[in-house]
Parts: sequence; C-alpha cells; structure tokens
Amino acid sequence: MRDFIRRALKKSGKLTAEQLRELLGTAAAEIGRLEAVLNSFDEGVLVCDQSHRLAMANKYAERYLLAAQETPSAVPVWTFIRDERMAEFLEAALIQGDHVEEKEMDVEVKGSSRLLSLRVLPLVEDRQVSGSLIYIEDITEKRNREARLRRAENLASLTTLAAGVAHEIKNPLGAISIHIQLMQKAMAKNREMFVLSHPGGMDHVGQEPGPTFDVLDKYIAVVNEEVVRLNRIVVDFLFAVRPMDLDLRKGSVNAVITELARFVGPELEQSHISYILELEEDLPRISLDERFMKQALLNLVKNAQAAMSGGGALTIKTWRKDEEVFVSVCDTGVGISEENISKIFEPYFTTKETGSGLGLTLVFKIIREHQGEISVKSREGKGTCFNLSFPVPQKERRLLSYEAREGGTEAAAPAAVKSAPGAAASRGGHE
Repeated sequence: MRDFIRRALKKSGKLTAEQLRELLGTAAAEIGRLEAVLNSFDEGVLVCDQSHRLAMANKYAERYLLAAQETPSAVPVWTFIRDERMAEFLEAALIQGDHVEEKEMDVEVKGSSRLLSLRVLPLVEDRQVSGSLIYIEDITEKRNREARLRRAENLASLTTLAAGVAHEIKNPLGAISIHIQLMQKAMAKNREMFVLSHPGGMDHVGQEPGPTFDVLDKYIAVVNEEVVRLNRIVVDFLFAVRPMDLDLRKGSVNAVITELARFVGPELEQSHISYILELEEDLPRISLDERFMKQALLNLVKNAQAAMSGGGALTIKTWRKDEEVFVSVCDTGVGISEENISKIFEPYFTTKETGSGLGLTLVFKIIREHQGEISVKSREGKGTCFNLSFPVPQKERRLLSYEAREGGTEAAAPAAVKSAPGAAASRGGHE
C-alpha cells in the first residue's frame, strides 16, 4: 500500500481532484488501520524521530506513561514521561544511542506499583535509522506468577526433607535441654553443700567460690538459651513444611483483628507505635481458621514492629471489593529494598541478625491454605504494606445479594473508620 501511495504521489500533477480525494481517503484509511493495530496492543509503543521528539504513541502509552495527552513536537519525549526515573533513563539511553534489550523498572502507575519492562530499539526505514522505538510491557503479573511458582517449589522441596531432619535434630536437643536442667540442679546443690560445710565462705586455698559458681551459672544459661532458640527454629521449620490441618469455619476477619489488637496493643504502645484499625462494617464472613489467621497477622505485626524500632504508625484496614475481602497491614518503617522484595517469602531469607527466615514463609502458607493471595508494596525509608485477599464464600455472596435487593440498593456497605483504644487519630502506612 505504501508503494502504491508513493507511485501515485509521483503522478499527483496529472491526477484529477476526484482521484486526489480518493488517494487521500485511501491513505487516511491505511493510517487509521495502523493506529487501530497499535491501540489494540496491551503494551506501550512510543515512536521518536532522530531528534528524540515524539512522533507517535498508542493509547496504552498515553494512558499510563505520558503526563499529557497533547505533547508539543518541539521538545524531547522524556519531558512527558510521568515517572522521573524512567524519564532519566530514557534521556540517557536515547542521547547515547544505546540499544536496550530489557530494563525492568518499578514505577507508580495510577496509584499502584507496577513492574515494567522497557526496550529501546532503533527505528529502521529504507535501511537507515530514522529514529527510535520505545516498547514498554507490564510484567507485574508475570513476575508474581513466577515468584508464586518458585515459592511453591521451594516449599515442596523442603517437605521432602522436613520430617526426618527436624526429628533428628529435635530429639538430641530435648536430651541436651534435660541434662542442662540436671546440671543446674547439681550446681545449686553443690553451692548449698559448700555453704553448709564452709561457714567462713572460703575454700581450701582461701578463696571465695561464689564468683566461680556465678560464672558457671552464666555459661550454662547461655547454652540453655541457644538450645531454646534452636528448638524454636526446628518447630518453625516443621510448621512451615508440614501439611496444615485447618478447621475452616465461617468467621469474621474483623473480630480476629480486633482481638489481636487488644493482645499486641500494649506492646506496640511501649515501642512508641500508634496503631490504627480501619475496619469496614458489615464485612461478609469468610472461611477461616481463627488460630492460624491470628498467627499470620501476628507475624506481619511483629515484622512491622521490628521495622519501626524508633516508633511509627501501624494501620490495619479491611474492605470488600467485588467478591473478595481485603486486609492490609501497613507500617511507616524502614521499608524493603527492590532487590529483596521478591525474596521475602522464600524460606530462610532474612535481613535480621537473629531471624530464622521462616516468619513470612509461614504467613504465605497460611494465606494460601485459606485460598487467599498476598502481595507486598514497599519503599525504602517510607514503609511497607502487605495486602491480603480472601474469596467470599458462595453462600455469603447470595446472602449479600438478597439483602441488597430487599433493601432496594445495590451498593456495598459504607466503610467505617474505627481506631483501637489508645490508637492515633491520623492514618499511617500506605495503601
């Protein structure tokens, strides 16, 4: 078609007005078809000329990347990119003429964090470079699926070794713990016997044995603490890999959160952390095991507390959207780096000096056992937000639909903000 239009333009001086109108109509139809193809893509496409000015952009790119729908042609394309980091990267790549195969960038798109894959390619026309082609793909869901698959594979491989290894370690730990207790009793008996047999408090060389007994007690206490720590790691390991025997019943996640807040509230206040509950009223019940659900939420709260060693704000929020119930646990702590955020649910990954690296693995497993999903958003220095989602059981959906019809409304119940006793009035964390 392009060759036909070129040949026709060469003979434009000989064409009648009607033939010119027909030629322009054909060209317009061809351009419209090309634009329709570009606008049908689920990826962003930007075309720039040799001066890096924007020549064409499809609807996806306009909607998610460009700061303005109408862009002057006299300025380079990077001046219209919403995200500053992406704008800086494109400026450097286009000026230097780099051929970028794939660059992954975490950017904010319409209030949500998305992982985009960016490619910069030369635009070749008639065997000559006439500009640049910028191709942008949203790979957030793809990476999430890969991460979920990787976590599932890791858990499966751990299950194979769990039972035998854990019991081989746990049994001698139990024996060591018992013998430490016997040693402590023997030391206390020896101290008592010495006091009774040496009224002056001196041994046979004229020294007081008290400090010696104290040092031995200190050493034994250290060994005992390490045995307890190792035993806790083994218990967590078994919990992480052993199939869960959940007792799923219809229950209120708001009630679980409220009870948890009463339990951890005093400890949070001692750590100068204000906690805020924003629980939507009339939230539909979901299938849950209260014991395991409380354990998962407690692990998230403890993680948030550790991330806010100097104080901060913790917000727990619930709401309903479509046929799902959502829970978010957000803090204003140190945040998680981009390189670590994809690893936090993997077994034994931890940035803490004393952590076992199984806390978030347990959370992930509990949420999945409830047929739920978990995701995380974080910015270093600003905080972290864990988002949990659970399906509304079919019976609850029918009940809510019936109640909506009886009341003559189709809208969901309005959200209500509730603060726990002693909580701050202002909100914290991230949505």
